[in-house]
Amino acid sequence: MADLEKVKKASYQLMYLESAKKNEILKMIAEMIDKSRDIIKNENQIDLEFGQKAGLSGALLDRLLLDDKRIDSMIKGVMEIVGQDDPVGVVEKGYKRPNGLKIYKVRVPIGVVGIIYESRPNVTVDAAALCIKSGNATVLRGGKEALRSNKILGSIIQDAIKKLGVDENIVYILEDPERKYILDMLKAKDYIDLIVPRGGEGLIKFVTENSLIPVVKHDKGVCHVYIDKDASIDKAINIAINAKVQRPGVCNAMETLIVHKDIANEVLPKLKSEYEKYGVELRGCEKVRKIIDVNPADEKDWEAEYLDLILSIKVVDDVYEAIWHINKYGSSHSESIVTENYTTAQLFLDRVDAAAVYVNASTRFTDGGEFGLGAEIGISTQKLHCRGPMGAYDLTTTKYIIYGNGHIRE
Repeated sequence: MADLEKVKKASYQLMYLESAKKNEILKMIAEMIDKSRDIIKNENQIDLEFGQKAGLSGALLDRLLLDDKRIDSMIKGVMEIVGQDDPVGVVEKGYKRPNGLKIYKVRVPIGVVGIIYESRPNVTVDAAALCIKSGNATVLRGGKEALRSNKILGSIIQDAIKKLGVDENIVYILEDPERKYILDMLKAKDYIDLIVPRGGEGLIKFVTENSLIPVVKHDKGVCHVYIDKDASIDKAINIAINAKVQRPGVCNAMETLIVHKDIANEVLPKLKSEYEKYGVELRGCEKVRKIIDVNPADEKDWEAEYLDLILSIKVVDDVYEAIWHINKYGSSHSESIVTENYTTAQLFLDRVDAAAVYVNASTRFTDGGEFGLGAEIGISTQKLHCRGPMGAYDLTTTKYIIYGNGHIRE
């Protein structure tokens, strides 16, 4: 594990870099990505061709794509991170004890963050930028389907770091696609302080079962939209369409639509007509199938993260049944209610157990960029130590700093 030793050593240099220097590195990364568009797109095209031959789904190919729009988005994300306050050194609280000791709780980097991800090469840039901002070195291991894209982006990032006289090992790209190297990462507790997996259920399960290092899971997204009896029909249709079809292959896309029985006869035929325009396959419970002609949904559908143009639909008697269904089958990612009733909205917000809960908005907004974080390491669906989109602040921990004046304990 000689390379990881280099990363650990480099992490101590990064940990104490001034904010201005970290921002200088990030600006250089953005500038060099902008200048390297053609080679990035060329390498990405090779990955896309490989993916097509390998039979990747349309949703996965969409995740893999790097075009000018997405390169622009990566650059924008990096520059937004530049503009953020540095979380390192922030004093959470400070107080003086009766014995005169001055105690401060201060935010500090975690150290070395290992990130294991699939398909989306933009994660290489997002993760590197957030880790640099938060003073953490990072070990990045992308999937084999994005091998060339990740490699070229990693090379650009390291070149930018070297140009500014900083150890390029603060960002280390594990290029070998063999899964055995993931296992090596998960056992490297002397060199890596935190593991963040982003990918399918198989990857998440493998990481959580094998890691000797603390894990923050970016788990699957079984997201719901609940259309309440007091919903605006126009809002409900727009939100339900956007949450499913705007980008179906991502974790914050809706997978199950829930509709109150009192509004189902009005809204479901309209939604079916709209979904047909986008080629969405609909699956419904018995109550749904009495209103519109769709395929039957079973228990597996309520648990499914389709990441595709497939949607399961359930009709419920009231908001309490909707909340029960969401808390049973959801993945604690993102949930939304469409209603004009303030009391019902507050009930939903209070009782739904998820990282992000919306009123009258699409679940598609659960994203580091949309939340003003510039980018995200992942969307944590667990409760410790962070939850929801993980930005630079969430990549820090705390330590106590204590000032005394010859104090000894009696």
